[in-house]
Amino acid sequence: MKAKSSVRFVSKDKTLFFPTLKKRVDAYFKDQNLSKNSNSVLILKSIVLTAVYLVPFGVLLWLQPPLGISIALWFIMGVGMAGLGMSVMHDACHGAYSENEKVNYWVGSIYLNMLGGSTFNWNLQHNVMHHMYTNVVHLDEDVNDKLVLKFSPHTPIKMFHQFQWLYAFLFYGILTLYWVTLKDFVNFITFTSNGVNTNTKVQNVVTLAKIIIAKIAYYAFFFGIPILLFGIPFYQVMLGFLMMHFVGGIILTTVFQLAHSVEGTSHPLPNEKGIIENDWAIHQMNTTVNFSRQNKLLSWYVGGLNFQVEHHLFPKISHVHYPQLSNIVKETAEEFGVPYLDNPTFGQALRSHITNLHYLGRLPDFNEAFG
Repeated sequence: MKAKSSVRFVSKDKTLFFPTLKKRVDAYFKDQNLSKNSNSVLILKSIVLTAVYLVPFGVLLWLQPPLGISIALWFIMGVGMAGLGMSVMHDACHGAYSENEKVNYWVGSIYLNMLGGSTFNWNLQHNVMHHMYTNVVHLDEDVNDKLVLKFSPHTPIKMFHQFQWLYAFLFYGILTLYWVTLKDFVNFITFTSNGVNTNTKVQNVVTLAKIIIAKIAYYAFFFGIPILLFGIPFYQVMLGFLMMHFVGGIILTTVFQLAHSVEGTSHPLPNEKGIIENDWAIHQMNTTVNFSRQNKLLSWYVGGLNFQVEHHLFPKISHVHYPQLSNIVKETAEEFGVPYLDNPTFGQALRSHITNLHYLGRLPDFNEAFG
């Protein structure tokens, strides 16, 4: 991965698309007398999803039901884990949950630590690298190859990639488990060595200590409490923990993939001068896809991540406003001749993702040459 300052967006054609869009979005909030941050809907959602995540764990501890029911409760916790990550933590870590930055910091930190992650690494990987360099391989880690998965047309094709459309979701189910065990340490080392992490050595010692303490607390909560305090057998806790992460991993990873790893998205590369010849906002429109915008229940659960176009253009605006903003973005894009990529249903988006996995995984003899 290159240092974040080595690649720039430079457009030869000056466009008023984003300035015009920003004025219209600002006017919407002013005319409606609305805050760009959370509202009562998001507060209630935070409470509900926190309960979905933690209440089943309390039931497990106090009632200690048979293994089958126990696994079902861990399954529900996986649904809650994914929902909290998408709806609550995501907004807070983007600074969109509250107008008060301290509230954003504490809500983001508490919930991300509850999910086993690190706010420091998440901010660098997601807020900085993914949002700035969406679908730019080696900069946006989300499109870098992962174990046996290939998401970019610009990385080498391996023999097993031709089957990735079949096995991908199995690996999606273990990605959050990798996240809470090793990924934060791998990212910390990587971001420090490549210059993305600009902290001093002293700051990094403190940061690393915080990551280690948070990991210990996370595993003590899910393993220490049930095993040492309540006498639940280790194998039951381990099976349940794996179930929670498998469910949460599939949900989280699939939802994120449907926004960028589908048919129709572009994967631009910088030229020899480190320049991507495009306006940044239009780059976001070319690399990001919405899906199932009319499904209110899905939108509620995934935290507006089915409105990824709006989120990438306005990450500091809470997702509760994206359904209304999408009409403004779509109309403005059409006015300026800018693509507005959208899959009408979840099923269409999922099929498009699977097709894209199949396309990227073709063997070289059957594959078009990628430029």
